[in-house]
Amino acid sequence: MLILFLKERSSWIIFIISFLLCINLFFYLDEGFSGISVSYFNIVTITLFTLFVVWRCIKEIWLLKNFLGNLSNRADLLFPENISLSPFQRKYIEEMLEIIEKKELMLNQSKVQLQEDTEDLLAWVHEMKTPLTAMKLVIEQVEDVKVRKKLENEWMRIHLLLDQQLHSTRLASIEKDNRLEKVELRPIVYKEIKDFQSWCLEKGIGFEIDDLEEVVVSDKKWLAFIVRQILSNAIKYSHNNSEIKIYTETNEKGTQLHFQDYGVGIPQEDLPRIFNKSYTGTIGRESVQSTGMGLYLAKNAAQKLGIQILVRSSPNEGACFTLKFPNRNEYQNILGR
Repeated sequence: MLILFLKERSSWIIFIISFLLCINLFFYLDEGFSGISVSYFNIVTITLFTLFVVWRCIKEIWLLKNFLGNLSNRADLLFPENISLSPFQRKYIEEMLEIIEKKELMLNQSKVQLQEDTEDLLAWVHEMKTPLTAMKLVIEQVEDVKVRKKLENEWMRIHLLLDQQLHSTRLASIEKDNRLEKVELRPIVYKEIKDFQSWCLEKGIGFEIDDLEEVVVSDKKWLAFIVRQILSNAIKYSHNNSEIKIYTETNEKGTQLHFQDYGVGIPQEDLPRIFNKSYTGTIGRESVQSTGMGLYLAKNAAQKLGIQILVRSSPNEGACFTLKFPNRNEYQNILGR
């Protein structure tokens, strides 16, 4: 505080030093001052100035501490007349309060607008589900197998994009939208594989599934979304007529659900960035279907559920994504209360 005060009042110090130098110069040049004790004058002046500086230092440091303390207490700031402040500090607070009120008003307006936009978007996504369901029923009536398969694949793309948009909008409020319970992995994985059936048949992709009898504590809907994003990524980048292996491991650290594909793999330089928003990677740039949102949303949803997503890969040797469920995490502790 002392150094801060000296810096703040450096103009005073420079002024008094300059003043003394000028007076001493006058005493030296003007013979009329020859009978005056210059040393006595300097000592008195410096002493008085020092006492004044010490007094102002104590007073202003106290005022500054009082001012900073009131800054942390918004209730006191609302009534600046009740606190001890200098006129300048009182003016500072009044100006700051005015600015804060304007910013809070703008922030509240932005929040209301964002909430309205979010609700409109969610309503639009839900409205799109009705014609999408009707399209699915119409596609199933197409007799030409090749045409039907192509239409089913395009329908699946639209369905996944809408699903991503829906969960992206809800991700910010996932704490209000989840329900933690004991969930079996097998039904979730099997359901998501069934939804991708037409796409897998077109590419000739099969699944090797080991025992999936493990039960974890998580949100069933959001866990299904995470599995859906990883599965769609594995199918998209798998070679035709290949397999995707799904298996679990359980140890003292928890349960791990693995998705191993044998496709193009992920270049090493892309691995640190595959979960970044809108990052499509080297391979993804070659496909118009890549949006760079699937893994980003899956990663963020998993973090909020206490799930780790791990990945290892080598080019042309496929990739293995792992969902790691801890034995005891924050959500399980909350559930057990």
